[in-house]
Amino acid sequence: MKKHNFYAGPSIMSQFTIEETAKAVKDFADMGLSILEISHRSKQFQAVMDESVALFKELLEIPEGYSVLFLGGGASLQFAMVPMNMLIHKAAYLDTGVWASKAIKEAKLFGEVDVVASSKDRNYNYIPRDYTVPTDVDYFHYTSNNTIYGTEIRKDPDVPVRMIADMSSDIFSRPVDVAKYDLIYGGAQKNLAPAGVTFVIVKDDTLGKADRVIPTMLNYETHVKKGSMFNTPPVLPIFSALQTLKYYKKLGGVRVIEKMDMDKAEVLYNAIDGSKMFMATVPNHEDRSIMNVCFIMKPEYKDLEKDFIDFATERGMMGIKGHRDVGGFRASLYNALPMESVKALVEVMKEFEAKH
Repeated sequence: MKKHNFYAGPSIMSQFTIEETAKAVKDFADMGLSILEISHRSKQFQAVMDESVALFKELLEIPEGYSVLFLGGGASLQFAMVPMNMLIHKAAYLDTGVWASKAIKEAKLFGEVDVVASSKDRNYNYIPRDYTVPTDVDYFHYTSNNTIYGTEIRKDPDVPVRMIADMSSDIFSRPVDVAKYDLIYGGAQKNLAPAGVTFVIVKDDTLGKADRVIPTMLNYETHVKKGSMFNTPPVLPIFSALQTLKYYKKLGGVRVIEKMDMDKAEVLYNAIDGSKMFMATVPNHEDRSIMNVCFIMKPEYKDLEKDFIDFATERGMMGIKGHRDVGGFRASLYNALPMESVKALVEVMKEFEAKH
C-alpha cells in the first residue's frame, strides 16, 4: 500500500533529495567515502556549501549585501540569537502562535518588546490585521506560517521598519522580497532538508551594532566571516538541502512551486468546506495556511475523530492527527507532497463520510 506523508515536521522530502542523499551516504563525489565520514574542510564539501548558497540566492532572488548561513540549533536557537545580535533598544513582535510566543519570550531577555497584536484570544485561528508597528523599534518580527494552527501570512508586510521573519515552514513556497528584511531564518525540516540544519539569510550591514558581549558561536558575524564553517556544520543535512534546491530549480523555481502549492491547498480546502462532516479550524480564507491544513469534525460528529484517524491511517494517510493544542486533523502540504496524495486524502474523507 502506498503511504502518503502528511507529517508536520520532520516531513516529506522529494524522492530526488532522498535518492541523491542515499547515493552520497554510500559514495560521496566519487571519493570512495560516505558523506557521513568526509571532512567538512574537504574541497568536495566546500563545493557543496558554495553551490547551496548560490542556489539559495538564485531561487529567492536575494540581492547583494546578504549572506546565507547554514547553522545548527534549529529555529529555537534563532529565537535568542536574533535579539542577542539585533535588539538594541526595543523590538516589535506579532504573536500568532506557539512559535511566535516562544520567540517573544526569548527576546524579552535582551530588551524591551512591544507585542503589537496577538490572536491568542481565539486560540490563534486568525492573523491580526489592525495593528501599528512603532517607528522607534529596531525591527519587527513575525512568524510567516503557523504549523500548529494552520494560519499563514503569504505577503511580505509593509511596515515602517526593517523586518525579521521565521519562515521555517513555508520557505520556497512563495516569492519573498528579501530586501524588506534584515534577517530571515528557519529550521530546514519542512521544505528544505532533514532536521539538523537551520538557514539564515542576513543583511550584512545590520550586524555588529549591538553593544552587548555576544558569545562567539552566537554572533552572526562569526559565521558570515567563516562561511558557516566556524565549527563543523551539519554536513549531511546541508548536502540534502542542496539536492532539494536543485530539485526546486528543475521544477521551474519558486513561482512554479507556489502555483503547485496553491492548487493542492485549494483541492483540500474545497473538500473540507463542501463536507457535511468536516470543517476548517481557520474561518477566514485569507488567513488559511497552504502548508498546514487544519480541520476538525463538526460538533455532531466529534466522537468520530479517532475513528477517522484510524480509518485514514489504515489507508496510508500518515501523520494527519492534529496538534494537541487544536485537536482534530492536520494535513501538511509541503512543497514535496504530490497532488496525488492530496486527492487520495480527499477520497478517504469522502469514503468515511459516506460510511457514517
